[in-house]
Amino acid sequence: MNAPLIAVAHGSRDPRSAATITTLVDTVRARAPWLDVRVAFLELSEPRLPEVLEQLHAEGHRRAVVVPLLLGEAYHATVDVPRIAAEAPLEVSTAPVLGPDRRLETVAWQRLERTGAGETDGIVLAAAGSSFEQANDLVRATARRWSDRLPTVAAFASAGAPKLPEAVETLRAAGTRRIVVASWFLAPGLLPDRIAGQARSCGAPVADPLGVHPSVAAVVLDRYLAATARDTLAA
Repeated sequence: MNAPLIAVAHGSRDPRSAATITTLVDTVRARAPWLDVRVAFLELSEPRLPEVLEQLHAEGHRRAVVVPLLLGEAYHATVDVPRIAAEAPLEVSTAPVLGPDRRLETVAWQRLERTGAGETDGIVLAAAGSSFEQANDLVRATARRWSDRLPTVAAFASAGAPKLPEAVETLRAAGTRRIVVASWFLAPGLLPDRIAGQARSCGAPVADPLGVHPSVAAVVLDRYLAATARDTLAA
């Protein structure tokens, strides 16, 4: 029997976030009808990850694979998820987070194109930000790759620098006349709304989060398959 896949997101007080995550997990389920796929959250939304693990144990499962629906290796991925997995009543393997992945970058670029981004524009790649600088560095590395096409600067909504207004000023000081904001977020919520408000204040259109997309679902499933292959080799 295949170990169930638990797709765990951060969670949000914004109901749009949980709705988006649930629909994304439905898309994963449709791609892999042979697999038991569950949704869970770390906080603020239901069901919580410990509850889902308890439920699987009650159903007789001995193993599960947790796929963090997170875009970087920050606190939740490196501390919260491993701690919950270690305390679970069944064996839990944790897959890598979703990012970085070029398929996600492609989706973000497609969302950006819907804003009408053109050849003379500059881009602010906006992400949540983390106190773990290595997670922020991955966003900056993505911005550098995008700079091969258009001038791009990373910005962060919470921890990390620069913030969006400073990133916009950096691009304008370099001569960029029109600026668009790309969204390095998985789903709507407080931080994407904060970025959208700052973008409006700067007169910059902002792209939608990655959201529900076949490529995002494919990355989730690939992370699961990589974790199960790793476990098979280690056995």
